[in-house]
Parts: sequence; structure tokens; C-alpha cells
Amino acid sequence: MRFDDLKSHARLFSEYTELRVQNDSFMTVAAVNGDLINNVQARKAGVCARSFKDGVWGFASSPEQTDEAIASSIKSASENVKFLAKKTGSGQAELPAFTGQGTYGKYDPSKDADQKEAIDFIKDLENYTAKKYPELQSRIFSISANGTERHLITSDKADAHTYISRANLMMSFKLLSEGQPIGLYDVFGGYGQFKNLFDKPNLYYSKIDEMVENLKQKAAGVYAKPGIHDVVLGPDLAGILAHEAIGHTTESDFVMSGSIAADFMNKEVATPLVTLVDFAYECNGKICPVPIWIDDEGVAAKDAVIIKDGILRSYMHNKQSAAIFKVDPTGNARANEFSDEPLVRMRNTAILPGKDKLKDMIASIDDGYYFVRSSNGQADSTSEFMFGVVLGYEIKNGKIGRAVKDCTIAGVAFDMLKTVTMVSDDMSWSNAGMCGKKQLINVGMGGPAIKCKIGVGGRE
Repeated sequence: MRFDDLKSHARLFSEYTELRVQNDSFMTVAAVNGDLINNVQARKAGVCARSFKDGVWGFASSPEQTDEAIASSIKSASENVKFLAKKTGSGQAELPAFTGQGTYGKYDPSKDADQKEAIDFIKDLENYTAKKYPELQSRIFSISANGTERHLITSDKADAHTYISRANLMMSFKLLSEGQPIGLYDVFGGYGQFKNLFDKPNLYYSKIDEMVENLKQKAAGVYAKPGIHDVVLGPDLAGILAHEAIGHTTESDFVMSGSIAADFMNKEVATPLVTLVDFAYECNGKICPVPIWIDDEGVAAKDAVIIKDGILRSYMHNKQSAAIFKVDPTGNARANEFSDEPLVRMRNTAILPGKDKLKDMIASIDDGYYFVRSSNGQADSTSEFMFGVVLGYEIKNGKIGRAVKDCTIAGVAFDMLKTVTMVSDDMSWSNAGMCGKKQLINVGMGGPAIKCKIGVGGRE
């Protein structure tokens, strides 16, 4: 896809301008109880241009990747922004230049799975599960893979060529318990192409066994008791909390729209045990689930340390918000498809590990819960949140007890984080995260386990 002469189009720039050429590929295969229900492979490609003048933007895109389409997009974006600047321009000065250059990520066609290989992979898992666990009422296996290649230049001399890929295997099972379906799911995979991540199906037999055992415990489990409880949130729950309840409130466009985080800069929002970071591309020397080396405004991305030792220290910025707040941009401008404009978006958001052992965290609770896996969640601009929990356990006298049926947890994040008393010394990432802020886009979520007090929705 690479346009080696893309820079030649810069002569057409009359304002600050970004020019992006993008190719996306998608593959999904899914089966329910052995029946193939989804077998899709698709590609999208196009170009777009975006121009800035006097505080407003002009944008244009085309599904054609030709010199003519590029020139037309640049011309349309420029005309649009000049018109808008006359009507609604604010007079905002030029944008800061934090230019990123280079080539990151590499596509290897030998690492892609064709549709037959993906189907055969699923069939193997289905045959193993159906034969060993006939009592399951529902078995769902799904493989998805996507890759995005971008070439971006800007009028402030950014020149970036990136390839980012991700592949995941999702497994979901259901049992009947007292006439009611009880379900559980898990997702495996992360950054990379399919064959980088998945080798032989039999390597996942033990994961299936573990899931079915957890599901049986859940089917025989109890309902959580409603109220405020001491809990340990596993990395999956801590990750969705970091993303939904804290991350969104500290995206600079939401801050300017009235997010509660606007009132807390340089103030205590958590105990000193909590440091929360939106990682650009690397964490502890390892590539993050969604590495962003250079964002879609051409900014060389850097980590955004949002909370440092319990104090709110930073927001996530694109170029325009950075100019307004008089700080450096963080590289958080992201677009999904070629026809999308970049928005202030998270990349890989997580609380940093602490010094505690998970077993000690559990042992410190006389009567509470250990919540392991979430189903979904939402939060608003006040940091008030509610998340579903699909896998959890009682903690009784410092030990794991009975499994808990589906329940919810809720609270106000900037209050709840002030109850954190322990943070585990390990960390894991959730690799299948998707964020729906105007455009559905891949994100990484993760972290350690945290001990806190939280509202639990259950039954008496």
C-alpha cells in the first residue's frame, strides 16, 4: 500500500494539513454448537485529508487510493476549513508540532490464517468440548483478526508508516441451573497476526477444562449480598474501571465538556498506591495490546501519566487541546477507518502494579468478594460507574469460598479509588477491548488486582 511519493502531495497543502492513506483488513469465523454462523473476510481502503484554521477543522475522504483522489481530498478539506473559519473560527493560534517519523510494525502474509484454517481451528475445539462436556447447553467459538496499515504525512513534517494487527479467540459456554441458563466466556490473543498468537488448538484444551469447571462452580454458586463490601477486583475488572470510569473522564475533549476531572487537577483522587497510565505502545518492556507509536495527527506518542501516587496529574490530549491547555500533546488522537476524523482516544490504560501478593490480599478480607471477570460496563462524566460481573467468588475468613452468580458493582470512581488499600505485584492485559466513543476502536485495558470497598448489587 505504501505511497513512496506521498510527500509530493504536500505541495497542495495551504493550511495545516494531515494526509492519511489507510488499508484495513478483517476476518471473523464463529460457530454455535458446531454450526458455522459467521465466515467473513473483508477489506476497506481509502484516503483522507484534514485541515486546520482558526480553531476549526475541514475534513474530506475518498474510498479510492489514487493521486486524483488524494488531490481532491486535500482540496476539499482546505475549502471546507476556510469556509468554516469564516463562519465559526475562534482565532486559535497554530497547533503545536511534535512530529513523529518512522516505520513501525510489519505485515507478514505467512502469519495470516485463511478462512479454512480458522474454521478447522474452531472445529477442533468444538469437537473436543462437545465430546468431553455433553452437558453444556451452548458452545460458542469465535476467531477474529484485524490489521490496519497507515501512511500519514502532515504539513509540520510528520511522516509515519505503521501496521497494527490483533487476533483473538473467544469461547463462551452455558449450562442450565434450576431451569436458568448460566454462562461464562473468556478471550485469548492480543497484538499480532493470527499465527503469531495461535499455534495448535490442543494448547487450549486446558483453558476449556478450566472454563467448564468455573462454569459448574458458578451454576452451583450463590447470589452476592447487596451493599458496600471489601472486595478484590481482578485485572479484568480493574482494567475496565481504569478505562471507563477514569480514562474517559480524563480525555481532554470530555474535560472541556464538563467532566468531573476538570475540578481535580493536581488534587487527590485516589490513595497513594494508585498510579494510572495510558500507555502509548510499551509497558514494562513489552508491546501493549494496541501499540500507538505515532498517532493520527502525526504526533510521536508518549505515555500519559494520568494519576501519579493518587494525585491527578494529566489529561490525554490531541494537538488542539494541548494548545488550549498549554501542555504537550500526548499522542492520543486516533481514528478508526479512513473516513473517520481523529478523536481524543485512549490507547492502553491501566493501573500500575504494586507490591502485594494476590493471596495476601484475599487473606486480608474476612467477609467479601473476589471478582474476576466483567461482562460489560458504563460510566458517565462524574466517574459514576456500573459494571457486570460474570465470574466471582465469596471470600470467607481470608479464603476463597463459593462461586457467585452474575452480579453488578457500582460506585463513583474518584471516591472508590480512595479506598484502595492493596495493589498486586503482577499485571495482565485484556486483549479484546473495544471502545465505542463515536467510532468503535480497539483499545488495551489491564492492570493488577486491587483491594477496595465497592457497592455490590445482588440478592438478600
